[in-house]
Amino acid sequence: MLAAIAIVASAQSPDPVATPSIDMAGYLRIAPEAAAHRERHRVTEREFARLARLPGTVILDARSREAFDALHVAGAVHLSFPDIAVATLRERIPNRSARILIYCNNNFVPAEGPFPAKLPAASLNLSTYIALYTYGYRNVWELGGPPLDPVRSMLAFEGTSW
Repeated sequence: MLAAIAIVASAQSPDPVATPSIDMAGYLRIAPEAAAHRERHRVTEREFARLARLPGTVILDARSREAFDALHVAGAVHLSFPDIAVATLRERIPNRSARILIYCNNNFVPAEGPFPAKLPAASLNLSTYIALYTYGYRNVWELGGPPLDPVRSMLAFEGTSW
């Protein structure tokens, strides 16, 4: 009985640390949906290169400005992950149906300078994919397969360390 009273009391009093603009339950609800979608949207290096040449394709690099400037896939648009927001997406990729190709640090070795390794479960591709999916982008394609050596890759690169 006391437990039931405590539950009712806590439901009636506002959570003093709740932040209405942060929705963990919403994130946890959409993440599995985005993960299932992602399973059908990973491509090989060859397919990534082919898609990159198609008109209207956006290659999105969500790494830091410093890493992007050092080395990135040629033609990529830079939008650092912390800057992915309603306004920046509206400005940089206004068409939610646009074909978007993504890659991250863990797609490339040995390139620790511009592509420092992250733990696999913390890979930038994962958070970028979920963020884009949450914002309504469904034509997102992720570079998959074994990590690539930028020197031997069929992808073109540009940057200050190239």
